[in-house]
Amino acid sequence: MAPPPVTFERFGTAQVTLPGRLVEFVTARAESYAPDSRKPDVRPASLVEDLRRRDFTINALLMDLDGKIEDPLGARRDLEAKVLRTPADPLGTFADDPLRMLRAVRFAAELGFSLDPTLVPAMRELKARLAPPVISIERISDELRKILASPRPKLGLDLLDEAGLLEVILPEIAACKGVPQTGYHTHDVFGHSLLTVEATPPDLVLRVAALFHDVGKPRTAKGDGTFLGHEEVGADIARRALERLRFAQREIDVIVGLIRLHLRAVFYKSEWSDGAVRRLARDAGPLLDRLMLLARADIAASAYPEPEKLDELQARLDLVQAELPSRLAPLITGEEIMRVRGIGPGPEVGRIKQKLEELVIDGEILPQTQAVIDYLSEHQDL
Repeated sequence: MAPPPVTFERFGTAQVTLPGRLVEFVTARAESYAPDSRKPDVRPASLVEDLRRRDFTINALLMDLDGKIEDPLGARRDLEAKVLRTPADPLGTFADDPLRMLRAVRFAAELGFSLDPTLVPAMRELKARLAPPVISIERISDELRKILASPRPKLGLDLLDEAGLLEVILPEIAACKGVPQTGYHTHDVFGHSLLTVEATPPDLVLRVAALFHDVGKPRTAKGDGTFLGHEEVGADIARRALERLRFAQREIDVIVGLIRLHLRAVFYKSEWSDGAVRRLARDAGPLLDRLMLLARADIAASAYPEPEKLDELQARLDLVQAELPSRLAPLITGEEIMRVRGIGPGPEVGRIKQKLEELVIDGEILPQTQAVIDYLSEHQDL
């Protein structure tokens, strides 16, 4: 025998257990919210009043039991025009649930819809409410992830900026606005970063790395177009921002690694030795494929894109990667170094071992244990 329905009078809802499923029934209702709460006060209402609680008109269609569609708020019109419009005054709609501001941006980025002219001014007025305790960080982060993974991430980021939401949820990125660049760049750091995101494939981790790859430039700007060490500073800024946004640790580690390494591939020159190419492959490790995609996007977003040089680098990486494992394998132990050199334990052993490893990567020593021992014996000044 099925259990009796469970009713929630305060919210005007009930749950009925049917064979194999739980069905929720919701009556037509109106809601109001306290400024600092997401718990509504509920009262009975008409169907049209109920529809006005929806986030956008495109989500406010009705169907009766015979399958007939009712459209009292112009949802079909807005769907055909690809316009996002709120069923009620946008200030009230967004105040009831500030996350709707991010949902508007996300729908625009996902569907290619435009925003009704009344929406952005309302977002600017209510932007401060897009934060805890009214909206949880997790809900904000979820919408941001969807915007970045959408077919139009740059459109989404531009809308966030226009509406003043970017400075609330990503102040680190907003700080890049107006930071000038010279040389290979015609856009400021912010504009270049958004173009880099636009040039990446739909890989969320890669797009986040693209968004943050130059985030260290505002803090390292020297006034002469140089940003010495911005990749390290930016990696630290990105880590703190992504931890605040509750990204998974494995995602953060990959994104931070890409930011730290992003200049290596971009600054490739044909004069690089094979050893330099091997070092890049070694240091990037499992990040290498994404690093190359990030470099291509970074270059595509510059004033003088040169994809040919990355084609050359990729070809050289393909050649060295086949034999890289043998060059990275441990070929000599600390005990063997102490025996050959007649020294005891200490930092000198580690220094010699590291130098030998670099010589193997450079191709100066064959990747064989005996070859390494012979070299060490013959070069006492190492």
